[in-house]
Parts: sequence; C-alpha cells; structure tokens
Amino acid sequence: MVFRARACVVALALVSVFVTTARADEESDFYKGRQVRLLIGFGPGGGYDLIARLVARRFGEHIPGAPQIVPQNVPGAGSLTAANNIAVVAPRDGSVIGSVASGMPAAPLLNPDQAKFDSRHLSWLGSTTNEVQIDIVWHTSPVQTIEQLKTHELIIGGTGAGAATDDFPAVLKEVLGLKFKLIPGYKGTHEVELAMERGEVQGLAGGTWNSTKARLQNWLQTGQIVVMAQYGRVKHPDLPNVPLIWEYATNDNDRKALNLVFSRQEMGRPYLAPPDLPANRLATLRAAFDATMKDPAFLAEAAKADVEISPIDGEAVAKLVADLYTTPPDVVARVSKALSPESR
Repeated sequence: MVFRARACVVALALVSVFVTTARADEESDFYKGRQVRLLIGFGPGGGYDLIARLVARRFGEHIPGAPQIVPQNVPGAGSLTAANNIAVVAPRDGSVIGSVASGMPAAPLLNPDQAKFDSRHLSWLGSTTNEVQIDIVWHTSPVQTIEQLKTHELIIGGTGAGAATDDFPAVLKEVLGLKFKLIPGYKGTHEVELAMERGEVQGLAGGTWNSTKARLQNWLQTGQIVVMAQYGRVKHPDLPNVPLIWEYATNDNDRKALNLVFSRQEMGRPYLAPPDLPANRLATLRAAFDATMKDPAFLAEAAKADVEISPIDGEAVAKLVADLYTTPPDVVARVSKALSPESR
C-alpha cells in the first residue's frame, strides 16, 4: 500500500511537470518573435510615461518567448482613452497591455457614460507602487496653503476626467469647499508643469510625490514649487511638515466620499490587459510583471531615475477594484455629482 501511494504521488508530480511544461511551451510559441504593445494613457515626458518605459525595457525578458514590448502613448481624458481601447478594441490575447491612471478602476462608477467597461472584468497585472499624491503650487501663486485655498481661488491644470489632476480638486470643492479653478485639457502632468512655468496656471492637484521628486528635483530644491498638501492616510516620510487632506474632513460622510476617490493611491501605477484573457495568458503576464518588479536591472534603472518601486501584484489590485464596487450608492452619487461637468 505504501509503495502504491508513493507511486501515485510520483505519477501526479510527473503529470504536473508535464502540464506546466506544455503550458510554458504554448506561451512561448505565442510570444516568440511577437511585438506586444504597451499603451501609455498619457503623453510623453510625465511620470506615467517615465515608469512605463522603464517597465517596457525589462518586461518582455520575463515572458516566455521574450517578445518585444513597444511603448505607445495614447493620451486623452486622463488615460480613459487608453482604458477604453484596452477594454473594447484591443485583441484579447495578451498582445496588448496598458498603463493607466489609478483612477480608472473607479471610472465606470463615477463616469458611466464615458467609461465603456466594468473594471472587475479587466485583467489587472499589478502596480509598480502605491502612491502618495500631492498638490503643488508655483512659488509666485497667491495661494500657498490649504487654509488660504478656503477663501482664495487657485488656478490649476488638469489632464482629463478620471485623472487625479481633475477628480481630486473637483471632489475637494464639493466636500471641503476648497476654491480650485480647473483649466482642463492638458495631455499629461508634464504639460501642466510647463504651463505653471509659463504662468498659464498656478498649480497642479493630484500629482504623485514619486514622480515629482524624480523629475522636478531642481524645482523643489530651488523653491520654484511648493508642496501644499498630501493625500495619503499617513504622511510620507519625505513630507513630515506637509498637511494631510484627510485632516480637513470633519464627519464620516465626508470621509467616505474622500475614500472613494483617494483610495486609488493604493493602486498607484496599475497595469492591465483586456478582459477575457485565457487563464494561462493572464497567469503568464502576471508572473512576468512580478518578475520585472524584482529584476535587479529594472530596480537599478528605477533607482537611477529616482523612481520608487513598491509593487502590488495583480490579484491584490483586482481585490481593491472589487472593493470599490461595494461603495454605498449615496456616496457614489455624491461624488459623481461633484465630478459632473456642471460641477467642475
């Protein structure tokens, strides 16, 4: 009996090895010699573009068959253009992946007329980091603090509905009464930053600290920009003297509304593929993403670019997305109203 049991275990192990090998061969056959498009939901030069191109240089090395990853900027509507493309247009075979704003998972709840997908059905691969998002103002702006923003207008630039640059200030106007005036339509945060330098706008709301310190270190050091507020639950170690927006919420309803919008920070920089991928293909892409996040060459390049990497795997992102869909309807309605074109 013992011999038969051991023989059964060995046989099962051999079958498992055979199946695993066959699946790896199938994935390699699919990807060998192929180009995989990485759609970046923002224009060149911004934080999403910077990090996505770092990922693209290493990601293919961890996919069986070693396909070439080809970055392609698809800016528009705060990355909603790219998200809709991935959800509706892109082939559902793993040949197209994307980098979109952390607000995209909530977009179908808050902008159902524009977001043509159910976020729970998208194939989430992971995130390069969780984020602390911030408000920055130009050094000559008449508004330099949140207290001043309660009574004085601040002109800010935005990259499109669904992006933190547009959604965060819209919700803060409704919930906390802060006097943001949004100038929409910039192709990415880099364009807003240039607009600040030109004097077209006075600030940027909902940018990310990781990206800001990586790309705007000179402005920070010379005092050209001031970090006015941060959106995390706790203060980032780099920003001990910068106030938390959460501190200005005075009741549970306000905190629930802020949570629906600000919880996206936990997803940081999400990567995704279309819905209905074959299970093996999704597993392959998730494993490749996880391996990329641990790749010494990738980490070295990220460190050189001063980009913080604190990854979240695809299953964890998918769970965060599912949790968004449990938000009470009255809270969704309140935030949706704040994000409507009439309220901005």
